[in-house]
Amino acid sequence: MSGRPIVSVFDYTTANAVAGQVKLPAVFSAPLRQDIVSFVHDNLSKNSRQARGINFFAGMKHSSLSWGTGRAVSRIPRIRGSGTHRSGQGADGNMCRAGRMFAPLRVWRRWHRKVNLRQRRHALAAAISSSAVTPLVMARGHAVQGVPQLPLVFSNEFATVTQTRDVAAVFTRYGVDADIERVAAARVIRAGKGKLRNRRWKNRRGPLVVGDDDSKALARAVRNIPGVDYLNVNRLNIRALAPGGHLGRFVIWTQGALQALNAQFGGFAGEALKRRNYHLENAVLSQPDIAQIINSNEVQVALTPAKQQPRRQRTTKKNPLKNRSLMARLNPYAAVLAEARKT
Repeated sequence: MSGRPIVSVFDYTTANAVAGQVKLPAVFSAPLRQDIVSFVHDNLSKNSRQARGINFFAGMKHSSLSWGTGRAVSRIPRIRGSGTHRSGQGADGNMCRAGRMFAPLRVWRRWHRKVNLRQRRHALAAAISSSAVTPLVMARGHAVQGVPQLPLVFSNEFATVTQTRDVAAVFTRYGVDADIERVAAARVIRAGKGKLRNRRWKNRRGPLVVGDDDSKALARAVRNIPGVDYLNVNRLNIRALAPGGHLGRFVIWTQGALQALNAQFGGFAGEALKRRNYHLENAVLSQPDIAQIINSNEVQVALTPAKQQPRRQRTTKKNPLKNRSLMARLNPYAAVLAEARKT
C-alpha cells in the first residue's frame, strides 16, 4: 500500500518539470487483496466467452443395432448391413470409431459467471492501490527505472494531445519509452491454431493511460502505441488494471482522473459519492506479519522468561501392579492382601 500523502503533477512539455501537487486519494491505501483480484478477474473473463458446441446428432447418424447377448460380444450398437468392412463395427459410443464424444459440448452450458458487486469494487481498489507500489510494478515486468515517481500524474493539458508522435515524445521525456520498447521486442507468433483465428501475434501489456471524460483526444492518440491501453476513470476495468489477475500494472494518470477517484471510491470514513453504500475495505490488522509481532522486543520482554516457567508435570500413566501407593488408592484392601501373602 502506498503511504505517500502527496504526489507531484508533472508538466508534460518539459522533462521532470513539476506543475503542482495533489493529495493522493484514499484508494491508494486500500489493502492489496490478491485473492479477491484473482477470483474476480478469472470469473469476469468467462463472461466474454462465446457459446460453442457440436452438432446435436454428431456421432449418432448410423444405421446401427445391438446384437444383444449370447454372441460373446459386447452389447454396443453395431453397423447394420453386409458386404462392407463397416458392417458389424461398433457405433454411437464414445469408444467407437466415428462415434459421439463423451459429454458433448452444448451451447446451453453455463458459460458466464455472476460476481458480487462489492467484490468487484474491492478488486478495483486493490488493483489501483498496487499500481503505486514500485516493487510490485517492477515484479510484474514493467521497466520503470527511469520514471520519476509512481503513480505518474500529468497535468490536465496532457489530455488535449491529439497526435501519437506527441504522446511518444512525452513518454520518451519521462522514461516510459523503456517499457514500450520492452513490449515491442516481445511480440511473438502464437503457437497452435490460434494463428488461423485472427490472433496470430502475442503481445505483452505496457503502460495503462487513465483519463476522464475530457480525454477523448488522448484516447485516440495512444491507441497506436504498442502495449499502451486507455481507460476512462468512470469505467474502470479489472481486466485492464490487473491483466491475468496479477497486481502491479504501470498506470499513467491525468490530474483530473486522479482527483476523480475520490468520488469513485471515497475514503475509509465516508462512503463513495458515485458508489452507493460502498466503503473502502479496512484491514482488521494494521500489521499482518504476525511472526514479526510475536518476535518483537515489546512482546518478548512482556513474556515470562523460560527459566521462571513452571516445570511441566509428567503425564505418563503408572502401573498399579508395580506401584504400591497407586494400588492402595485404587484398592485399599490390597495392603491387607499383601501382608497375608507374606505370612
